[in-house]
Amino acid sequence: MSCEHLICARCAGPVVEGHCTTCRAARAEVHHPGTFGVSPVLIGALLIALTLLIALKLGLQ
Repeated sequence: MSCEHLICARCAGPVVEGHCTTCRAARAEVHHPGTFGVSPVLIGALLIALTLLIALKLGLQ
């Protein structure tokens, strides 16, 4: 998601410019990285890889 086209309800300015504290807070929330700096896509890929590894391990026994 991008904040380029968002308009602040408080100051009516573009959120990307961060004119007021509400704009800056919204911009920080939109551009906040995932948990501990790890993106949600990476977490999903790791879960899929772990699931496949477990399935292969169980299938070989």
